[in-house]
Amino acid sequence: MILHLRRDFRLGIVKMLGPITALLLCLYAVYLAMTGQAVACLVTASLGLLAVWRGWQMRSAESTGAGGVWLASINVAGCLVACWTGGDGALPWLFPVLATNYFLCGPQRAVLLSLPLLAALLFLPGLIVSPGQGVSTIVVTLVTLAVGYAFSLRMQDDRVHLEELASLDALTGLPNRRMLERALTHQIDQRQPQERLNSLIILDLDHFKEVNDLYGHAAGDAALSDLATILRYEVREPHQVFRFGGEEFVVLLRAGSLAELEAATERLRKVIRNGLRGPGGRITVSLGAARHNGETHWQDWFSRADAALYLAKNGGRDSVRVAD
Repeated sequence: MILHLRRDFRLGIVKMLGPITALLLCLYAVYLAMTGQAVACLVTASLGLLAVWRGWQMRSAESTGAGGVWLASINVAGCLVACWTGGDGALPWLFPVLATNYFLCGPQRAVLLSLPLLAALLFLPGLIVSPGQGVSTIVVTLVTLAVGYAFSLRMQDDRVHLEELASLDALTGLPNRRMLERALTHQIDQRQPQERLNSLIILDLDHFKEVNDLYGHAAGDAALSDLATILRYEVREPHQVFRFGGEEFVVLLRAGSLAELEAATERLRKVIRNGLRGPGGRITVSLGAARHNGETHWQDWFSRADAALYLAKNGGRDSVRVAD
């Protein structure tokens, strides 16, 4: 549970609140049965079973999907039943439902799902017993909705910003190693071969340590940034480019044959050779490439390209090697 909260906060909340919601609804159904409220008991028990079913479906889910909306809808329906059967004594349940819905399904959907509860406050008989209570309850409800909406929007924006920080290389603005590993895994899992980016190229700047030693790290950073600009221009969608780390970059592309991959790799080498400059003049790269050859783990595929890069480095640099 804690792991899910760290990886995907909303999914963690859904998996945590699902069993709690199911338990509370089932207990309330038992109470309604004991007090002779058969129809309300049947409705509540049905909601509880629905919560159990959705929770069982979500037990191994890796993304929230519609699970959050389902659970929020069940929460609202359960709260409406409580207001219908319990009168003003059920009003305290209104506020945790309003608050948790923002965590379950986001700000816009949470507001839409809150409309039935607002309608219940206004029109359900016996829920508001005095004008003063009605005014204060509605005001507090609207304030809860407004504060929850603002907080949820801010949290959503912060999450997007943090994901960008965790996914992009700070110097070049390219997707980082974390995103590369995710992309390679996705390509291997791709069930449609025609949709797969089936080739990868690893680029390594030649004599990069000398650039740093002779001209300083600012010059090295400028070279990396300029190389990223060239790659970003040359590598067009659906192909992808990443900064793997240090002076290494990786390109994911689709190539129909080894000859096509070798031609694409050689073209990149020439473009970089003619376009990348540093304080000491021309900067070149060595490149190793490999097509996907049925590997089930991205590390095996990557290792073949890395071995080809090693051969290119040892073969005099400013060269290309393609794994068989």
